[in-house]
Amino acid sequence: MALGFFSRLKQGLSRSTQKLGMDLGAVFTKRKLDDQALEELEEVLITADLGPSFAERIIESFRHTRFGKEVSDEDIRQTLATEIAQVLEPVAVPFTPNPEKKPHVVLVVGVNGTGKTTTIGKFARYYGEKGLKVMMVAGDTFRAAAVEQLQIWGERVGAPVIAGKPNADAAGLAYEGLQKATHQGADLLLIDTAGRLHNKGALMEELAKIIRVMRKFDETAPHSVILVLDATTGQNAIEQVRVFKELVEVTGLVVTKLDGSARGGIVVALAEMFKLPVHAVGVGEQAEDLRPFSPQDYAMGLVGSVQGLTASLVETDQEEIPSPSEVKP
Repeated sequence: MALGFFSRLKQGLSRSTQKLGMDLGAVFTKRKLDDQALEELEEVLITADLGPSFAERIIESFRHTRFGKEVSDEDIRQTLATEIAQVLEPVAVPFTPNPEKKPHVVLVVGVNGTGKTTTIGKFARYYGEKGLKVMMVAGDTFRAAAVEQLQIWGERVGAPVIAGKPNADAAGLAYEGLQKATHQGADLLLIDTAGRLHNKGALMEELAKIIRVMRKFDETAPHSVILVLDATTGQNAIEQVRVFKELVEVTGLVVTKLDGSARGGIVVALAEMFKLPVHAVGVGEQAEDLRPFSPQDYAMGLVGSVQGLTASLVETDQEEIPSPSEVKP
C-alpha cells in the first residue's frame, strides 16, 4: 500500500527532523530560558538552515514571552511549528495555469541536477490528469539525457514533446513549441532549459534569447518562470535564487529532493528572504511525490511534532505511477 503524501513528506523530512530534534534535545530537556539557552537555540536554528533572520525573530519572541521560564524541547517544537507555518503561509501558492492564456507558457529554470526535467514531467502528469492539454519543449539541448528523459515522460503521460537535434537552438525550439501549442489548442506549455551556472554569461544570453524569440509570437510569454531548487544544497539554494532572479523574472519556486536532505529548513529561509511563491515540494522519485505543499504539514513534518495535526492531514492512498528511471537526470 502506498503511503499518503503527508506520510511521505514526514518520512522525507526525517533527516532534517532528526538533526533538529537531536540538537534541540541537546539544548533543552527542561531548563530555564536564559541568555545562554537562547544563544544555543539560535545556533541550532541557524545550523538547521532555517536562516539567521528567522532565528533572530524566534529568539526575540522567546525573549519577550518565555524568558526566565522553564521550557522543554516539546515546548520549543510546538512554538517553532507555529512560527514556521506562519512564515510559509503567504508563500504556499499552488501553481495555477491562467485559462485566459492558451497556452500558459512556463519557462522552467535551475542549475543542472536540481530535477528540472523530472519536475516538468510530474507537472505534465498532474495537470494532464486535471483535464488540461499539456505540451513540453526539451530545451536543455546540451544534455541528451534530459531530452530523452522528457520524451519518456511525454510517452507516459500522453503529452507531446518538441525536441531537436543535440545542441539545437533552444530559442528556436521554444518558438516552435509555442507555435504548435497555440495551433493545437494546448492549455499548458512547459519549457525545459539548460542550467550551466559555471558559464553565467552564456546562460543569461540563452535565457534572454528564448524569451525574446518567444515574444515575437506572443509578447506576453513566458507567463511564469519557475525556478527548481535542490534542497540538499542547503544555503547554496539562496545563492541560486539570487542569480536566477538576476537572469530572469522568477515568479515561483519548486523545491525537490527533500527526501534526501537534512536541510529541509532551507524552505523556511527562502520564504523569509525572497517571499516568492513556493508552488510545490518534492519528496521522492514517484510522480505522486511532487505536490502543492501545506505550511502546517511542512512545519509539523520538519519539527517532528505531531500534536495539533488535523484530520486534513489524513489522506487516501493513491496508486502511483513510477517516474522514468531509464534515464538519470
